[in-house]
Amino acid sequence: MSALSDNLVTFAILTYLIAMISHAVEYALGNARTRVAVASPARELVGAGVGGGGGVIAEPPAPVPPSADASARRARIAGLAAVGATALAAVLHLAALVTRGLAADRMPWGNMYEFVLTVTFIGVAAWLVVLWKRPTLRKLGLFLTLVMVLLVATAELVLYVPIVPLVPALNSYWFVIHVSTIVFASGIFLLGAVPAVGFLMRNGYEQGKRSFPYTLAKRLPGAVGLERLTFALHAFAFPVFTFAVIAGAIWAEAAWGRPWGWDPKETWAFISWVVYAGYLHARATPSVKRNVATWIAVLGFLTMLMNLFGVNIFFTGLHSYGGLS
Repeated sequence: MSALSDNLVTFAILTYLIAMISHAVEYALGNARTRVAVASPARELVGAGVGGGGGVIAEPPAPVPPSADASARRARIAGLAAVGATALAAVLHLAALVTRGLAADRMPWGNMYEFVLTVTFIGVAAWLVVLWKRPTLRKLGLFLTLVMVLLVATAELVLYVPIVPLVPALNSYWFVIHVSTIVFASGIFLLGAVPAVGFLMRNGYEQGKRSFPYTLAKRLPGAVGLERLTFALHAFAFPVFTFAVIAGAIWAEAAWGRPWGWDPKETWAFISWVVYAGYLHARATPSVKRNVATWIAVLGFLTMLMNLFGVNIFFTGLHSYGGLS
């Protein structure tokens, strides 16, 4: 089972890569029919008939060149193939987690490798749900699959550890309650960071900025829609994250005799909570510009990455279960 899980992760990475390339093809070609000429200028004709009246006759629009039609079809095929590949990668991803859990005879969240695999799966599963509800956001998939390739490949190449039993401190029903909610909230925050960055680029592009990276957002959905999606995802994930932090404090009281001790991971969890709370407050304040609020959301995700990678790699504490040593 362990070897099967490892192979499934490899196949998932390759399938995410195929999805990313397909999205890039769609992104390059565009998915809208292009007209070389929308309409010819109207020409005014003065009638010479009864009454000498005149009128304006608009010439019919120029036909769409066959090459433009073909390009639009190829773009649509590439986009649909990208979605199919993403769905297939998600199935492989889930199968890798299930087989890892069966091999370990526990939930597959016991170290950084397993945690990253689970968080990324939650993120891509949530993306597929969003895409099912709002197909017009498909081009955002290019950036989502890029994130999947980078994070899952990092987990496989850098964070991988063989299956080992849980450390004694994790053998508790609170392990399922606390870690499952942290994983779920982190996955939604991961997904929320993608439209947040997309909004910042698209908003700049709509304001006339044509330098890098704003030009990358040329074919993204409108800034307003991306910003609303960012808010919806964060508003959904924040209460779950809050519950996870509270559940962790209850577990700490049962395991260590104190609910909070400013352990490095506890400290950074608190920092993340404050930043995300600040984002939601800023988003609800009319005087705060949407791009300013969105930058706070991006900062929140950076604190989550620090809590996941930085704390586990560079700090030692009661939560040092990264499995890298």
